[in-house]
Amino acid sequence: QVQLVESGGGLVQPGGSLRLSCTASGFIFRNYAMSWVRQAPGKGLEWVSDISNGGVTTYYVDSVKGRFTISRDNANKMLYLQMNMLKAEDTAVYYCAKRYTAAANVYPSYEYRGQGTQVTVSS
Repeated sequence: QVQLVESGGGLVQPGGSLRLSCTASGFIFRNYAMSWVRQAPGKGLEWVSDISNGGVTTYYVDSVKGRFTISRDNANKMLYLQMNMLKAEDTAVYYCAKRYTAAANVYPSYEYRGQGTQVTVSS
């Protein structure tokens, strides 16, 4: 069965950095686009970033452009989110999600989602 396991979250000061990882199993990872989404306290799910199956195409929500970088390692079935210059408003549970197809996009349509990792940005 499909499993997506996130790691790398934690408490970080404003301006700091974190690198989130997602370990994928149970499907042919290199065939599917992947996403990072987040849910802040008391808010709905927000799409953050997408990467196509081959890693060539990436998309970001405007609020993280220039600060976050999505990447993937198809050989090891890993998805990453490098987060720099973190702000308090980045505080959320971050999830990796599997798309239905190989193409990255900006729409909230995911076949599977992991259990999430907490990111807290606070001084």
